[in-house]
Amino acid sequence: MKKLLSIVVLAIAFFVVAVQPPALAADSVHGKQIFQGNCNACHLGGKNTVNPKKTLKKEDLEKYDMFSADAIITQVTNGKNAMPNFKRLGAESIADVAAYVLEQAEGGWK
Repeated sequence: MKKLLSIVVLAIAFFVVAVQPPALAADSVHGKQIFQGNCNACHLGGKNTVNPKKTLKKEDLEKYDMFSADAIITQVTNGKNAMPNFKRLGAESIADVAAYVLEQAEGGWK
């Protein structure tokens, strides 16, 4: 009886995990809107008006180990040096901004 109960519980657990919807990917279209409203003042066109050497262009992001969603999310969430934190935007919007920045950096900020 214990063995049968264990099999049933395991089957239910497997089913619950198997039918979970996949995590939604970040939305770069929404990220663009958030970026334009919150980041353009310092980062218009991928530039950096505060520190011109640290742009959002791919080569600079790679140079400073920032060419990943996790790195950008951390920077935007916590801020660093002259950049304030943007925690108020919320995790989903920040992830969307990171997706937009990576997309633009990959495409040369056109």
